[in-house]
Amino acid sequence: MLILEAANIKKYFSDRLIIEIDDLKIYSGDKIGIVGQNGSGKTTLLNILSKDIQPDEGFVKQFCPIAYIRQFSDESIRADQKLLKEFNLSDKSHQNAFSGGEKTRIRITNALNNENLMLFADEPTSNLDYKGVDLFKQKISKVESFLLISHDRNLLDEFCNKIMEVRDGKLKIYNGNYSFYRKQTEIEYEHDLFEYEKYISEKSNLEAAVSDREKQWKSMKKAPKRMGNSEARLHKRKTSEKQKKIHNGINSMLTRLEKLEVKQKPKDIPQIKVDFSLTNPPENKVVISVDKLSFSYGSNRIFDKAGFSIPKGSKTALWGENGTGKSTLLNLVHQNSNSSIRIVPKAKIGYFHQGFENLQYNKTILENVMLDSVQTQSIVRTILARLLFQGDDVFKKVGCLSGGERIKVSFAKLFVSDANVLLLDEPTNYLDMQSIEALEDVLKSYEGTVLFVSHDSAFVKSVAGRLIVFENGSLTTFEGTLEDYNQRRDKTQAKAMSATEKILLEMKIAEIVAKLSNPCEDKEALEAEYQSLIYKLKSSKFY
Repeated sequence: MLILEAANIKKYFSDRLIIEIDDLKIYSGDKIGIVGQNGSGKTTLLNILSKDIQPDEGFVKQFCPIAYIRQFSDESIRADQKLLKEFNLSDKSHQNAFSGGEKTRIRITNALNNENLMLFADEPTSNLDYKGVDLFKQKISKVESFLLISHDRNLLDEFCNKIMEVRDGKLKIYNGNYSFYRKQTEIEYEHDLFEYEKYISEKSNLEAAVSDREKQWKSMKKAPKRMGNSEARLHKRKTSEKQKKIHNGINSMLTRLEKLEVKQKPKDIPQIKVDFSLTNPPENKVVISVDKLSFSYGSNRIFDKAGFSIPKGSKTALWGENGTGKSTLLNLVHQNSNSSIRIVPKAKIGYFHQGFENLQYNKTILENVMLDSVQTQSIVRTILARLLFQGDDVFKKVGCLSGGERIKVSFAKLFVSDANVLLLDEPTNYLDMQSIEALEDVLKSYEGTVLFVSHDSAFVKSVAGRLIVFENGSLTTFEGTLEDYNQRRDKTQAKAMSATEKILLEMKIAEIVAKLSNPCEDKEALEAEYQSLIYKLKSSKFY
């Protein structure tokens, strides 16, 4: 069943064409993930399809009610108590201020309050902890059709059956989830590279052949002076015929060159190699150590005698639910004003948070990044290219950039500064998928120490080699990846469940033994059940 249609759409910002849609039809059962670079028009696309904004040309037809989880809207709590309780909001209605995670939960519950056939969602897991993400996954699994903008690759993989890429204002739809889309784009890249190399080879061969023929034409000798008139005329005629053939051949090859379809070289991913010695990195094995750290907000105790250490060159993620104090801890380390926190003297802290106080909007991207750089302009441009600012993009004014693009400029400033310890608070928020993957690669090749907060599980799995886990008011260091941690946690939970099952089996056996002493019971049936339970208990993992 057709539930949404858009055709002949054009939307301009000033003289720039942001979105152009020739024909788009969405049917019941379509679960579409929307991807594209920051500033490509993903949110504008959703706003056009939701009729929040009008296109300059074309039309949108909706054939069913639509719910919309907007990314930045400030909304009051409107959902029913059942939903509010599920999302831990039932006691929040009296609040005037909300955390980022609570604002996201409010938007989700408001949108899901009524059953609609179609859901639009713009970064619905932004600022959510892993429990909030799991709860949203439960809800979206029951939605029949949706359009979803998200930087959560697990979400796009698990629930999407189509991916819509927004590039240069155009839409391209791939059937499959995000992983399938990535494989397809890699195949397209390899094909484009093959076609480009084939074009360059053919062009070079034709140009070389033309050059050879021109040299051959110029080298043809005139008749020698001692040659008689008749012989000279014969020589001239033969030479003229050969020159004509060569000239025709040259013209034919020049025509082929003119008609040769030009192929553009696909953009390569530049390799980064910074001179990290310019940051004067510490030689200590441990660069940050925390011992018996306690901290409270009024009567609310956040940490109580917490302790951990951050080894030099490590990539450590602070992992836990919303409100457990991860960003607070990052701020305390940055301020370094608590006697329980020790940072070695040669450690130079670079701190990233969601504000843009370190950017000058009237300067270009390159000028901003070069201001505090200890690296050469060549390395700076390589870093910027790796973060998808290529060619003349580096000369754009920062004031003209989207929020995600400004975040990437802030990262670039950190990577080329004299900082050798990076503190990052939710670095993937508001970044597009390509930018997140680019940031992952830059951080993995970064030689310094990184301590960061993120709820993006795929990002944490990719970057972090160790975790500091916030749970039940305590901090626990886990030496291993998030994947390792989840596997260990699952085994612990499975073991706990099995222990409960063992107790239940033993209670059931005791109950049957008691019944066996009763002459009124069916002893044959009880004995069979008893033997079955004994076998089950002995064959379990406890024996």
